[in-house]
Amino acid sequence: MKLMVVGGAGYIGSHTVRQLRRAGHEVVVFDNLSSGHAEALPPEVPLVRADLLDLAAVKAALETYQPDAVIHFAALIEVGESMRAPGRYYRNNVVGSLNLLQAIVETRKVPLVFSSTAAVYGTTDAVPIPEDAPLHPESVYGETKLMTERMIHAFHVAHGLPYVILRYFNVCGAAPDGSIGEAHPHKTHLIELACLTALGQRDKMMIFGDDYPTPDGTCIRDYIHVLDLADAHVLAVEALAQGQRDAATYNVGLGHGFSVLQVLDAVDAVIAQDGFPPLKREIAPRRPGDPPRLVADAHRIVDDLGFDPQFTELKEIVRTAWGWHRRHPYGFEE
Repeated sequence: MKLMVVGGAGYIGSHTVRQLRRAGHEVVVFDNLSSGHAEALPPEVPLVRADLLDLAAVKAALETYQPDAVIHFAALIEVGESMRAPGRYYRNNVVGSLNLLQAIVETRKVPLVFSSTAAVYGTTDAVPIPEDAPLHPESVYGETKLMTERMIHAFHVAHGLPYVILRYFNVCGAAPDGSIGEAHPHKTHLIELACLTALGQRDKMMIFGDDYPTPDGTCIRDYIHVLDLADAHVLAVEALAQGQRDAATYNVGLGHGFSVLQVLDAVDAVIAQDGFPPLKREIAPRRPGDPPRLVADAHRIVDDLGFDPQFTELKEIVRTAWGWHRRHPYGFEE
């Protein structure tokens, strides 16, 4: 199968490109490289350096490469930035996605897999969170993802566009060989921050609240390894291509969570094997809007698509992230 991966040079996209190639699929990447890296792609994969805001470029790529399906990762993802610069997020995430949808129905009308987020749920009392939980995003970022989900469904109703939406929880880890991994310009993810702190790029790890109603008082999150998430995309696009699914939305997570302290303890254990001292930690006040637990109900993707995550042990997840960051402490920019 020939696939176009939009945003395929980014963190999740580049890992998915590799898994698609391993599954025997032909891939072309469409990416403006605003946060992605050409170095993350296999040399044999064509890269179209262009922006979704350029509708003519999107149509040209679809007409040139004639993909059988499209996987859409391209988005700005920083929650805090989205609240400070909402126009940038609505333009990039919503208008860019609208251009992609319009181009698909006007040129190829092929199935679409969309990279969404658990941020569409907002704060919820449901633990674990099912796909039919109320949708109340609390950030511009989450709102742009929800708007895109609704546009995709509207194009399905109006034009018969087949789709699968995948809502991620906390994505983490790296390729086990340490060749590619997380290299965002803005560092916000816990495991990444902990690894970079161990490497001396930060003084200490801040723990925002230790009085939550959880076993150790710190927030619990569902951490999904990036390769398992990539495999979920492979399953989704193959199910669409084979006509097994016409329109579906799935959570992607492990279905259980780890606390902030558990993650930091796992990082300490992994880095100690390489002779690094434990991380310095400091307790800080809670951050507004941080719920005690965010855990996916991921039964639907397991039952429907046979999703079977391989990275379920926290130390193994951390070990892959540490391997990447230790080899590439400044990402692809060094």
